[in-house]
Amino acid sequence: MPDFDLFVIGAGSGGVRCARIAAQHGAKVAVAESRHWGGTCVNLGCVPKKLMVYASEGPEAAEDARAYGWDVRIGAHDWPRFIAAKDREIERLDGIYKSMLGKAGVELFVGRAKLIDANTIEIGPGPLDEQAEPRRVTAKRIVIATGGRPTRPPIEGAEHAIISDEAFHLKERPERICIIGGGYIGIEFAGIFSGLGSKVDLVFRQDLPLRGFDTELREKLSEALPHHGIAVHAAQSPERIEKLGEGHYRVILGNGETIETDCVFFATGRKPNIDGLGLEAAGVKTRDGAVCVDGNSATNVAGIYAIGDVTDRINLTPVAIAEGHTLAETLFADHARSWSYETTPKAVFFSEPMASVGLTEEEAAAKADIDVFTASFRPLRQTLIGRDRKAFMKLVVERESQKVVGAHMLGDAAAEMMQGIAIAVTAGLRKIDFDRTIGIHPTTAEEFVTMRSPTRQVDRQG
Repeated sequence: MPDFDLFVIGAGSGGVRCARIAAQHGAKVAVAESRHWGGTCVNLGCVPKKLMVYASEGPEAAEDARAYGWDVRIGAHDWPRFIAAKDREIERLDGIYKSMLGKAGVELFVGRAKLIDANTIEIGPGPLDEQAEPRRVTAKRIVIATGGRPTRPPIEGAEHAIISDEAFHLKERPERICIIGGGYIGIEFAGIFSGLGSKVDLVFRQDLPLRGFDTELREKLSEALPHHGIAVHAAQSPERIEKLGEGHYRVILGNGETIETDCVFFATGRKPNIDGLGLEAAGVKTRDGAVCVDGNSATNVAGIYAIGDVTDRINLTPVAIAEGHTLAETLFADHARSWSYETTPKAVFFSEPMASVGLTEEEAAAKADIDVFTASFRPLRQTLIGRDRKAFMKLVVERESQKVVGAHMLGDAAAEMMQGIAIAVTAGLRKIDFDRTIGIHPTTAEEFVTMRSPTRQVDRQG
């Protein structure tokens, strides 16, 4: 008899959810974690990054308060104090994750796990316990939930740059920072460091940041970046990095331009964290460095599954949680919840934040004739401040059915609004349902239900 009904390798958000739900349905479950309980999101991703966003908003909040009559003065930012407070919160959350697993009856293993064969796992030393004696256990089913890890481009001098993991533990805030990459991580950290007072150079290889988002939304964000003091170097890539002295670097771009900085930060993407897992020994197939799975998260090997970023599908924490929950119920319950992955909302926590759900204009126009509704305006909050900052909102509507198939926004509270709009898009509501909904006035959100006339009509492309 196997030691466990289910063994989960990786205690990130997806792995923890899978283990807890399986245990609640009576399975004998174990989890192995080598580095961080709660995974990347809790320790080196979403949560600490959002805390850093909040910290970076202090100067603007003080400026806004003065515009509304408050005698507010902003002093210097105490980086070590903030980092210590952030670390205390992350430590608290780590404890909660371990406690949740323990209360659910899940056995915890501390160490680096790898597959010996399709039913055997060896747990050896890892960062949390470097002296651990290797131990082998067996399981009827195994779930690989080891997430992803940051990458470094193969350029000369790459060793002089930090990656996102290290950005959360810098001893001091760099006065100048050059961020390489125009995805989520690059944009968000550019906003963070700029808000905290650093001089930021942002380099990305495409004409616009945030590939995969609606093009018009990307254009609006690109226009906003310089207003936040960020020097943008679009359609450029670094050729090499030179160390000029301790904490002093030069980045040479492909066009010959040079940037002198105190810190170089690679935000050049992530890849599945599969090294050392023993996938070959178990016969698990991979493609382009990701674990291959079917629609039920099953690999090609019976009894072995994979969820979350390690499969390189939709690399977002809530998706990993949904996959883990569904898999646990599929394996150990008489029913399984369903999620609408096609309408997964997403957000970028810049200042102003942006958020989307459903199809971009380009994706929608590739499928059907569409009507596009847009609005761009200065929110009421900005009127006394005098800051030249506009909200942008967009609905993409399939013309024949009048279904709202996409919604996009750049502006304050975009992510908070988009969570509600995502329900409407997931439910397949029509434009008339938006139109007959009475707005809350005065709010920015009411614009989503007051856009009456199409900005343009786009016939199906191709």
